[in-house]
Amino acid sequence: VIHAAGVLDDAVVTAQTPESLARVWAAKATAARLLHEATREIPLGLFMVFSSAAASLGSPGQANYAAANAYCDALVQHRRAQGLAGLSIAWGLWQATSGMTGQLSDTDLARMKRTGFAALTDEGGLALLDAARAHDHAYVVAADLDPRAVTDGLSPLLRTLTAPTTRRRVASEGLADGALAARLAGLDEEGRLALLTDVVREYVAAVLGHGSASRVSVDVAFKDLGFDSLTAVELRNRLSAACDVRLPATLIFDHPTPQALATHLVHRLAGTSAPAPTPVVPRRRPTTTGSPDAATDDPVAIVAMTCRFPGGVSSADDLWDLLDARTDAMGGFPTDRGWDLGRLFHPDPEHPGTTYADQGGFLPDAGDFDAAFFGINPREALAMDPQQRLLLEASWEVFERAGIDPTTLKGSLTGTYVGLMNHDYGKSFPEADAQLEGYAYLASTGSMVSGRVAYTFGLEGPAVTVDTACSSSLV
Repeated sequence: VIHAAGVLDDAVVTAQTPESLARVWAAKATAARLLHEATREIPLGLFMVFSSAAASLGSPGQANYAAANAYCDALVQHRRAQGLAGLSIAWGLWQATSGMTGQLSDTDLARMKRTGFAALTDEGGLALLDAARAHDHAYVVAADLDPRAVTDGLSPLLRTLTAPTTRRRVASEGLADGALAARLAGLDEEGRLALLTDVVREYVAAVLGHGSASRVSVDVAFKDLGFDSLTAVELRNRLSAACDVRLPATLIFDHPTPQALATHLVHRLAGTSAPAPTPVVPRRRPTTTGSPDAATDDPVAIVAMTCRFPGGVSSADDLWDLLDARTDAMGGFPTDRGWDLGRLFHPDPEHPGTTYADQGGFLPDAGDFDAAFFGINPREALAMDPQQRLLLEASWEVFERAGIDPTTLKGSLTGTYVGLMNHDYGKSFPEADAQLEGYAYLASTGSMVSGRVAYTFGLEGPAVTVDTACSSSLV
């Protein structure tokens, strides 16, 4: 019997759920137990379980996978204690792409390499398989460990398995031993900010596998730089060690750009509070002439607006022209949305799965979204509700119409209020489309719409999405 099944459902510990554990556990641990019970009375010559080095050595984001494999390792030990055949091989990463490793990005592979684990070749893996079978051990770890590749020092466990090695120097090495504090002590606040900005950029470059910090822009959001929850934790760990302070796992989400993070560290290390964000005060309206009782101030001032409506309307002027010309904005089905128009219409109102109306109000060019402009990858853009795409475009356009540089509002208490009614876009995804599965929640949940706009522009005021059906925007 050879048990080689397994699935992944990676996430940091705080994001793990009973469902993510159960899915991984079923394929690995439950399957191993069932095989054991089904063959317990059979005199097997081989009962081999393909486990993972994650169970013994750890692997970021794979607590559920590590637990399932640890169960398999213990099960084999139990079999051996009963005089039954049993061998558990805890594999490291293989170089060949498989269903479990096909989603690994270059950043993921670089991060694993920095921990000292190189990918196994087919030849190397088969040689380790033969070696494992040749020895009478219940459990072996089969991995390509390269201590020289470790840039942050070996973990305590790995230090007991390898001979001492000389660490390769990296650009920011030496900061963890108090050198950073000493360098900061002799600087004014402006100098401390410059130094910490350089440190943050160096660590960001190291975590993402860039050869130089010059590729890291200080005002680009970490999300747009390519960070995920695992790289966020790695950056936090590096900065915690360098600054000798305990930093939260939400660090880069609370301070979403290298510049904002460096500013936070300046005040954190100095024991002071960062300046409160500056509220955006509405412009004062000019005094209305001709009426002594006219108000000179208004708590709300509309400085710019835009809109999207059927009939080719993409601005307030377009809307006025359409109304003035009494134009009918209804039209036929659009041909650029991937719809099967031949199967969509049926004149019988009772016919299931079709519409008996062949006219409707449709927005033009609804699919022409520049995802790269907003730092959104193509898969996420495909999963995004078109309402989110249009709102991002309209928000940027409003800044342009108001003559406001969006970057000047980063960190301000600017609020984002959205009225939203429909939430049916996500229902159109094929259930088997695993490529979109990871983006489905953020990309198609109404409560996230206002947050996406606020995050994109760095706004730190209220972010509220209101759904009261037809009165959503009114409320």
